[in-house]
Amino acid sequence: MTDETSPLPVRTAGANAPALPLTTLRDCFAFLVTDPDPLALDGTRVPGLPDRLVALDELRDRLLARSCPQATSDAAWKAVIRRARARRGAWTVGAAGMALPALRAVASRLGEHSDLDPADVQAEVLTGFLTALATVRLDLPRIVVRLRWAAYRAGLDLLTQSLEIPHPDPGLFQTRTVAQTRADSPHEVLTGAVADGVLTETEAALVAATRLDDVSVAAWAARHATPVRTVYRLRDRAERRLVDHLAGHHGPAPADEPPTRLTRPPASSATPAAAPDPAGVPSEVAGVLA
Repeated sequence: MTDETSPLPVRTAGANAPALPLTTLRDCFAFLVTDPDPLALDGTRVPGLPDRLVALDELRDRLLARSCPQATSDAAWKAVIRRARARRGAWTVGAAGMALPALRAVASRLGEHSDLDPADVQAEVLTGFLTALATVRLDLPRIVVRLRWAAYRAGLDLLTQSLEIPHPDPGLFQTRTVAQTRADSPHEVLTGAVADGVLTETEAALVAATRLDDVSVAAWAARHATPVRTVYRLRDRAERRLVDHLAGHHGPAPADEPPTRLTRPPASSATPAAAPDPAGVPSEVAGVLA
């Protein structure tokens, strides 16, 4: 076993839909702890651990045991987080992988109270954890509990915001007139809204992708280097104007809610903003939000 940073696997796109963020994290973590050279922590530096290198999956299991002392848990997490901050890359993935059982529990609990896409919920939960990983205080006890709460708060913020957003009638795209209902497809209605100056091309593309084409908000946000919450607000404003337009209110957008244009950065330089990279998450894991 080794205490050094390991390379990440190259994931190839399959025929099925992209894996959920926490599923991809699970796969990356499994690669990092695979023999014969798993990512490991020197147990001699942490009281309560064996006097040898301890692979991170074994370390996770030890820390989850009810018999594990709080002091051992905090010392181990402190060591892992310091490596994640200093070495970044695989150690950041390793830290997130150690927290995976907690992250899954948080995402599942939040998902029970929302009809949001599971990918969006998991993306926000993972984002909250990674942000806290870079900032959590290591001189205070119960480190992993505070990391879990940070992940929960991030997901809860997204859930709360989604509940405050009015959901348009599924038939709003076909409400112009009887004749147009028969002639226009939803995509044509959106194209017409752009031509009428109701939506920008970006807004129409966002609504089409996330409402009609089964693209998650998290995936759309990652492709456009935009925070997930910003994308939800953008779609909300666009749909409100579209509903008013289709209902016969053709006035311009309110002055305090101007149409927002996003510029998609070149593929070579875009960094998904849906998953901030405070601890140096490598591209393979940053891509879980794409």
